[in-house]
Amino acid sequence: PPDYVDLFTVTTSGAAGWSPEQWARAGFEDAAGLRGQFVWRVLVGLRLEHRPSLDRVAGWRIADRGHDWVRLDAASRFLTAQVVFHVDGEQLSVATFIRYDRPTAAVLWPPLSAGHRRAVPGLLRHAVRALSTRSSVARPPARRRPARQGMRPSQ
Repeated sequence: PPDYVDLFTVTTSGAAGWSPEQWARAGFEDAAGLRGQFVWRVLVGLRLEHRPSLDRVAGWRIADRGHDWVRLDAASRFLTAQVVFHVDGEQLSVATFIRYDRPTAAVLWPPLSAGHRRAVPGLLRHAVRALSTRSSVARPPARRRPARQGMRPSQ
């Protein structure tokens, strides 16, 4: 069982228009970018692939997927992380699961998790803006619907 779990959900009219993998790429590659790579690789010590690949998102391995979800995973010397992106109608949910593989993780992850919980809502807002912009370029203006940006941490 995981030692840490969180879940964030954003409501946007465009959620179902993009696949879970596209949402994951918008969040991890576009929104998190180099800052995310620094946190994941240096602070958390995740072993992420350096080369772009169709079976990876920002270096995270695509471990499994369904039509409305994708699960990414990565590991460090002391923990294993999994992130699930799930699309359901107008909602995009992102869940993080951390398993402590060594006692060090129980000391290092709790302070890092505070930053993680502060960062994820902004990452989701950025992903919504990025994909909304892409869809507005792809669609005629008369058909465009504004994205709703309601955000709440899920309990």
